[in-house]
Amino acid sequence: MVLFALDVLLVLALWPLVLLLAYPDVLAPGSLSQDTCVLTYPAFDLLMLFATGLYRRDAVLDVARSVSRAPLVVGLGAGLGLLLSLAQARGLPDLSHQALMFALAFSTFSVCAFVARLVLTFLVRRRVLRRRLLIIGAGQRAWELLLMLKREGNSLHDHVTLLHNPALGAIDPRLEADPPGRIHCPEAFNVATVARAVGADLVIVAPDERRGMNLERLLECKRAGFPVIQYLSFVEQEIRRIDLKRVELGWLVYSGGFTFGVLDRVLKRGFDLVVSSTMLVLTAPLLLGAMIAVRWEGLGPVLYRQERVTRDGRVFWIMKLRTMRVNAEAAGAVWAAQNDHRVTKVGAFLRRTRIDELPQLINILRGEMSFVGPRPERPVFVADLATRIPLYNERHMVKAGLTGWAQINYPYGASIDDARSKLSYDLYYVKNFSIVFDCVILLQTLREVLWPSGAR
Repeated sequence: MVLFALDVLLVLALWPLVLLLAYPDVLAPGSLSQDTCVLTYPAFDLLMLFATGLYRRDAVLDVARSVSRAPLVVGLGAGLGLLLSLAQARGLPDLSHQALMFALAFSTFSVCAFVARLVLTFLVRRRVLRRRLLIIGAGQRAWELLLMLKREGNSLHDHVTLLHNPALGAIDPRLEADPPGRIHCPEAFNVATVARAVGADLVIVAPDERRGMNLERLLECKRAGFPVIQYLSFVEQEIRRIDLKRVELGWLVYSGGFTFGVLDRVLKRGFDLVVSSTMLVLTAPLLLGAMIAVRWEGLGPVLYRQERVTRDGRVFWIMKLRTMRVNAEAAGAVWAAQNDHRVTKVGAFLRRTRIDELPQLINILRGEMSFVGPRPERPVFVADLATRIPLYNERHMVKAGLTGWAQINYPYGASIDDARSKLSYDLYYVKNFSIVFDCVILLQTLREVLWPSGAR
């Protein structure tokens, strides 16, 4: 959020200034109604920065990679602004004006993106953006929470204090090695007092043993104005996935989510029909060229059909462009592997660019899949995974998807552990489903198309 705010502030400050220098009358009320690119260029710039993942934690931490990608992303945004401006032009467009606007947008927003990321890096190193967390408990659960915050947390710097009591279980030895003074063990277990002393922004309840928890102390802390949140709810909000290792059925039952009204399903189906039909028309030439390439490489079917599982455990035939040699699974179904020898040369390119999945747009039009949802697995793998991973079948509460929350957050999975990790994201999606969330996932899929991280 801080980086997004910096981008917005810099764009609002520099873009009008650049326009005034180039066109002194461009910001006059009459000019704004005639030349909408004044507003569409910055809007597309911010949209593309979000869609390509330049606000994600990994991109923020890797400043060099973000800065190197920013010009391409800004150029894509400026290109969209240019196309819209040309489409809205009455009569023959003024190409010199359009070219100048594109150049101004590209250069201005590139500078804004570069400066914003340098400013954020400075703020992080100075520990200005520091969040103070008070964690109740200092056992294994607290240690795992600290590890998740370090690897996946939204905040780039957390000041963490641990409050413990012997009734909450033993202290994890790995936490005992932390700097002195980090773990507080007062006899009175006065949570509110410790929260005031450390200036806590949030109190997280994460003990290994909850039967020794003094709820009156937590209530006092809440009355004192300090937000109190349960461990599982914090992980869901902060990491944006479900912690399957610690998940409790009671928490799933009583917490919000897992609701799908008639309006939700109607809107989702309408969304699928509009987006998939539009994309099928736009990508038809690309799909035709890919089919010719598959046929040119050798004999065999161009399209590959395979059984997959969708909502309520129903089995359907998914369609893809064939990327493996004929009879690749003569010995039986196996997980795809890195540098799989069964993949053809054309198939490797199609997989890397995700072009092989375009025929699935037909599955979406048929209603067998949705545009956004958990990735469909094969029945033989589903049967095995459901017996080995608790709650695995809950991902089938919604239709399988062409893209999904797990696909944009976790690399391609080809093992039981990978399936368990992806399920933590799939359950988060099912629990928090909304059309807005689908739009967010769809936008961020662009990052996987531009910079594939796990296609096999």
